Amino acid sequence: MKKKYWGILLGAVLSVSSISGVISVSAEEQTTVQMESTENAAGTEDTVRSYLTGEQVPAGIGRRRPVAVMLGNSQTACPQSGIGSAGVIYEAPVEGNMTRLMAILENYDSLEKIGSVRSCRDYYLFYMNEFDSIYAHFGQAVYALQYLDQNIIDNLNGLKLDGSVFFRTTDRQAPHNAYASGSTLTKGIQDFGYRQEYKEGYTGHYQFVQEGSENLLEAGTDANIVNLNCFGDNRPWFEYDSNTKKYNRFQFGAAQVDGLTNEQLTCDNIILQYSGYQPYDANGYLNIDTSSGGSGKFITRGKAVDIRWEKDSQWGITRYYDSNNQEIQLNSGKTWVEIVLNDKVDSVTYQ
Repeated sequence: MKKKYWGILLGAVLSVSSISGVISVSAEEQTTVQMESTENAAGTEDTVRSYLTGEQVPAGIGRRRPVAVMLGNSQTACPQSGIGSAGVIYEAPVEGNMTRLMAILENYDSLEKIGSVRSCRDYYLFYMNEFDSIYAHFGQAVYALQYLDQNIIDNLNGLKLDGSVFFRTTDRQAPHNAYASGSTLTKGIQDFGYRQEYKEGYTGHYQFVQEGSENLLEAGTDANIVNLNCFGDNRPWFEYDSNTKKYNRFQFGAAQVDGLTNEQLTCDNIILQYSGYQPYDANGYLNIDTSSGGSGKFITRGKAVDIRWEKDSQWGITRYYDSNNQEIQLNSGKTWVEIVLNDKVDSVTYQ
């Protein structure tokens, strides 16, 4: 009923304004209209704009907390299953010259297999918290225990839940054969009594362009091919397709695909977040700086611009700004966030 009254009120405002030949809607009203649920074409379910992708999704999906799943990314762990359904993916280096991925999913109910699920690194806890997500992982490095043991992170840990939320497959050897599914994740969330809706006051991580428009980065430099040679093991790269206006993802010398669909991974936005770090120990564990701020790149539609990133606290949300000190506006769609260590920035190349 509230939506109907709002529609009547807004219609009245527009009608009165049009008498004088001017239609004026305040920025606050525009935001309210954008955030309000709208009936889809079938008239059966309300939709909202996703906090992850900026796309219209069913309200039951777009206004519940997403799940952030840690995924292995060694060659023996590929292809990952369910990764193509993620709205946001983080890639960051770990020990052994490898990277690990974190897939943030809001539409995961029908996924029969998500993984393989791997262990936590402490810096991923700060990234996942920016999305008010629930964290799914299989174990952790010792440096993450100080946060996990305090029960300040809503998480599903395979070391404790193997055989219930997580299951093993026979097609791979451990540790690359641990998976979850949409239904087991849901059951785990319910069993632990975790909050399932976004916390009060949460308004999303990113700024997106207005629906129906796009950010062409016309002042940017060419970035049709982005080579992330900063990651020595998988050496990933992205190739822009001007027909689809998306970037195709490659690694280990071939297209990276979702193991469930065999479809190549794509995205609309790429954020390079240059970050300082220190080694934790001689085993190669990294203490990546997630809060001090720094520079980076925003890449979309075949172009790249310089950005800077800021964060008001360790558990806060990272904000990205262009050279005009304006927060960047992403194109609607999927986003990859690449954590590039400061001493590897020059290894990234563009064509």
